[in-house]
Amino acid sequence: MAKRKMYNTTLDADLIKEIRILAAQEEKRQNDLLEEAILDLLDKYKESVN
Repeated sequence: MAKRKMYNTTLDADLIKEIRILAAQEEKRQNDLLEEAILDLLDKYKESVN
């Protein structure tokens, strides 16, 4: 994941609030947590296909 690219979307306001709180608690960037969640989701769907 060396190359980075802008990706814009809208999210539920409560989800945004929760991710901000979690990022502060974990001392991580919101973007890092969102990328982690996306990777987990992709793995989940790859497993269900196999």
